[in-house]
Amino acid sequence: MTENTQQSNHSAPELPTQYTPADVEGPLYERWVERGYFEADEKSDKPPYTIVIPPPNVTGSLHLGHAFEHTLIDALTRRKRMQGYETLWQPGMDHAGIATQNVVERELAKEGASRHDLGREAFVERVWQWKNESGGQISGQMRRLGDGVAWSRERFTMDEGLSKAVQTIFKRLHDDELIYRAERIINWCPRCLTAISDIEVEYQDDDGELVSIRYGDVEGAERSDSTEGGGGRRAGASIVVATTRAETMLGDTAVAVHPEDERYAHLVGTEIELPLTGRRIPVVADEHVDPEFGTGAVKVTPAHDPNDFEIGRRHGLPNLAVLDERGVITAHGPFQGLDRFEARSAIVGALRADGRIVAEKRPYTHSVGHCSRCKTTVEPRLSMQWWVKVGPLAKAAGDAVREGKVKIHPKEMESRYFGWVDNLHDWCISRQLWWGHRIPVWYGPDGEVVCVGPDEEPPSGEGWHQDTDVLDTWFSSGLWPFSTLGWPEQTPSVEKFYPNSVLVTGYDILFFWVARMMMFGLYAMDGTPPFHTIALHGMVRDQLGKKMSKSFGNAVNPLDWMDAYGSDAVRLTLARGANPGVDVPIGEDWVQGSRNFANKIWNATRFALMNGATVEGELPPAEQLSATDRWILSRLNSVVAEVDAYYDDYQFAKLSDTLFHFAWDEVFDWYVELSKTTFMAGGPAADASRRVLGEVLDVTLRLLHPIVPFVTETLWTTLTGGESVVIADWPKDSGFRDAAAEQEIETVQQVVTEVRRFRSDQGLQPGQKVPARLDLSGTALAAHEAAMRSLLRLQPAGDGFSATASLPVAGATVALDLSGAIDVEAERKRLTKDLGAAEKEKAQATAKLGNEAFLAKAPEKVVDKIRGRLEAAEADIVRITAQLDSLPTA
Repeated sequence: MTENTQQSNHSAPELPTQYTPADVEGPLYERWVERGYFEADEKSDKPPYTIVIPPPNVTGSLHLGHAFEHTLIDALTRRKRMQGYETLWQPGMDHAGIATQNVVERELAKEGASRHDLGREAFVERVWQWKNESGGQISGQMRRLGDGVAWSRERFTMDEGLSKAVQTIFKRLHDDELIYRAERIINWCPRCLTAISDIEVEYQDDDGELVSIRYGDVEGAERSDSTEGGGGRRAGASIVVATTRAETMLGDTAVAVHPEDERYAHLVGTEIELPLTGRRIPVVADEHVDPEFGTGAVKVTPAHDPNDFEIGRRHGLPNLAVLDERGVITAHGPFQGLDRFEARSAIVGALRADGRIVAEKRPYTHSVGHCSRCKTTVEPRLSMQWWVKVGPLAKAAGDAVREGKVKIHPKEMESRYFGWVDNLHDWCISRQLWWGHRIPVWYGPDGEVVCVGPDEEPPSGEGWHQDTDVLDTWFSSGLWPFSTLGWPEQTPSVEKFYPNSVLVTGYDILFFWVARMMMFGLYAMDGTPPFHTIALHGMVRDQLGKKMSKSFGNAVNPLDWMDAYGSDAVRLTLARGANPGVDVPIGEDWVQGSRNFANKIWNATRFALMNGATVEGELPPAEQLSATDRWILSRLNSVVAEVDAYYDDYQFAKLSDTLFHFAWDEVFDWYVELSKTTFMAGGPAADASRRVLGEVLDVTLRLLHPIVPFVTETLWTTLTGGESVVIADWPKDSGFRDAAAEQEIETVQQVVTEVRRFRSDQGLQPGQKVPARLDLSGTALAAHEAAMRSLLRLQPAGDGFSATASLPVAGATVALDLSGAIDVEAERKRLTKDLGAAEKEKAQATAKLGNEAFLAKAPEKVVDKIRGRLEAAEADIVRITAQLDSLPTA
């Protein structure tokens, strides 16, 4: 492992007595950036390692979920950089069409103006102005977190180069007949006044109403034998339908029944009266209708429902729109001008007065779509829009995973991916906004439609105009892995850094973003997928597992925790919770624990430096090292191998936990403590241990660096004199293992742990010294007696020593003289009480396990739990009895 350090001779380095993150983090990060450590060189001969940042919206700031994701990406890229890869972590931000336009429109509203007052060009200029003023907030937060991104390559989805990429792929898709314009039902937000895609609709259960309405002859219904329209003398004169959206009945153009539903066979092909309108509409037969649901008859409103639209197409029904873009009734009559929800109540009231309401149910809980950005109830609406024909693109995206070109991690997430790409509907990509990539299509005075590429002149002259819509934000972010590298030009960066090595992102945008990138990457880059691996992580939640939200009052600004505990503490906490594809609960007390870890490695390294730990020279050969030294080096190499395996499997929680416990438990709590007596004794053994301690700290700090970069940089450079741990070599497993030394030290640990437990059980204070005699004959522990006595606060057995307690542990015997060290009677009384409780617990568990009736009925888990209680009680009885027997007699 000695290839690791960039050493220089330096004398007795010192560290401040306390670690203060605020004094260290900012200056360190700026030094890294100034030295260009995070930049990527496309001319380098090193193998490439590329990751793109999931571009945060320019409107916002980094939340805890961003900090979580960035921590994982930064850990991967820092390790790969240390392993000798030409590493590119591509930064940038998304223009976030709807969200950004909403923000600027709200600012205008405060001034008493609207975007229409400014006009399109002036409004877009205003948005750019806002972006330039506000966009730096995210960059500052990324620096605080320690993100090792290539800042010189920062991109924005509305940059000139990325805009060219958008126009290029639109043109290609259009020419390949994979983009088309058509009138279809879309999801419409009456608040944002734009179409939104299926994946931008959030569904939630709302309390609404279910109203059953009789269409046709009301008098006939009164004389019929059934209000369901299925029998009686005049049943054929009317039919009952149920709806949650009574206001759309004004746009009904048919009633549909199933072709094999005999109840309505005589009505198919006839017309019935549509209430409140004076119109008559046909009854049609369509297999989409479920005859078992409700009355088996449904109202058909082709202009306001996607399923009804398809029924309408099959039967040649007219599309009658009765709601405008703001959700206001446009149909002539008494309801014209009413908001959709006002109209719903008014129309039901009118139907009730007309005797046409058969049943009403309130509340009726059902799933309702809402705009993911403003939470307004979405309105299905017939509209002329631009669409991507996703069939062939989605098939390629699915095949890339099925054929192993792209791996999804964890593998169980594949089914979610296939469930989406195998069932994609055509993608509505046009948005009725002003901020975004404007659709590169021009319309002529005689109906001409011309799609214009980036290097083509748009048509001009009287009557020519460009499409007013812009593209869905996800259209441009779907190009992110290659548009950021200079595509459509075949730049050196494209050659070097495409495809990405891995995409690290949340499972929640598997459909929003990942599938889009897969489709566009395979299409634009000649079948080469945009990344080799998709590593999916879960969502950050509070410590109770609840979703974090401002409305819940549990949202956390990561900067607050960074200010209080340091960025390393936040990063370590997030990484320790990062199991693949699983949500991450996090609480402030966990961040405090991570802060304590940073303090621990600071104090331990400071102690090591004060005691001469060094990286100078080669490690002594194994035969010149003590068992303690060989043990820690053996464990160190095992940890290197474990950490590498976990990184390659994206097991961030396991690798972080492995490092946490190795550093804290094995290096600091055991090796450093066991070595203190060696350092005090001096001589060649002390010199060897100082070199081993330097090696262990050097390697451990390098292993920790990708997770906790700031504290490790300070400690490593102080220890080694190297330029920066950022560009140090990643540790390699030398293959050194010493099973005998590991077993020997495990025995030492066992003895120390058991005696410590005994001391605690006897009520001795941690620092209280007691005389003891150690019989270590026949064991390998003799060389460790001084260290064990130091750790256990055991004095030599002098004159008058009287063993009042004798502990046989691992072949050794530790005899202690506790006379005068404890209140024997009080201790006997406490232990006797504990023994009684254990015996009672044993009796209760034994009785239950001896009850045949209980065993026959109780679940296996319950029985196993009681067996465990019995075993624990029996163990407690043995332990407490031994403690009582060891107490001095009067």
